[in-house]
Amino acid sequence: MKTILLTGAAGFIGANTAQNLLNKGITVIGLDNLNNYYDVKLKDHRLNELKKNKNFIFYRADIEDLLALGGIFRKYKCDAVMNLAARAGVRYSMENPHVYMSTNAQGTLNLLEMCRQHKIRKFVLASTSSLYAGQEMPFNEDLSVNTPISPYAASKKAAEVMAYTYHYLYGIDVTVFRYFTVYGPAGRPDMSIFRFIKWIDEGKPLQLFGDGSQSRDFTYVDDIAEGTIKGLKKVGFKIINLGGNKPYQLMEMIECLEELLGKKASIDNLTFHKTDMKATWADIAQAKKVLNWHPKIGFKEGMKRTVAWYLANKKWLAKVKV
Repeated sequence: MKTILLTGAAGFIGANTAQNLLNKGITVIGLDNLNNYYDVKLKDHRLNELKKNKNFIFYRADIEDLLALGGIFRKYKCDAVMNLAARAGVRYSMENPHVYMSTNAQGTLNLLEMCRQHKIRKFVLASTSSLYAGQEMPFNEDLSVNTPISPYAASKKAAEVMAYTYHYLYGIDVTVFRYFTVYGPAGRPDMSIFRFIKWIDEGKPLQLFGDGSQSRDFTYVDDIAEGTIKGLKKVGFKIINLGGNKPYQLMEMIECLEELLGKKASIDNLTFHKTDMKATWADIAQAKKVLNWHPKIGFKEGMKRTVAWYLANKKWLAKVKV
């Protein structure tokens, strides 16, 4: 593939995936609306790094804007579309559910329709492990995920089934990825790892929902980017988990960060949120079989790299809101 249109290019996973593609000599048409759901300083930082590469072409555009998409798709002949744009955040989706449906579901439909009209045969879609709420672990892709417990998860389910419809009707080859708790350098400041690093370092109390016994299948962003690019191969229609394959309790994560920062955390325990999952754990057999993918960066090494990046960029990160 020579040219790929990638949405959410200034996002955490999107920027890392775009950089990986650029490193392979692929031209990336990057789209992002640069919304202020979280501090745009992080998005600007990621975007500035991408713009150093002459093969990166950026448009500030919204996937909800079908007219704008039409102009971009007519201008460039793309070999594939990777839709990594999304309204993220489980709790915030309860406050503003409409924007989650309009971006995650309607936006995906707009991109699929562009693929149909412009005869683009490959589509990669970012989905979420949040769909597995209430299922037995480890989560595999054959489990029924028809009981989402947040508008965020419901909007992602809608995107998945619409992608299947376009595969069935128009033969578009689709890879859907369900990501598991992605972390790493330049991560989202609304997620716990970024917040906890900053709060521990600055001596501020950690806001911890629940008692910290809940566990997550933390996955390093470089592994996620590599797996996402592997999803460009022809698969028909596949839903594939990308996860670290080993859950860690939040208290274990906090203890690891305390050790790396050389500081003790002060913790404010808050009520466990109804939309949160108590545990996640990915069955990655499908990723190994179909994509020959498995995570390479272990939990402690990933945390070490993340803290090192924070410390190296501490001066300007002090102004980032969490």
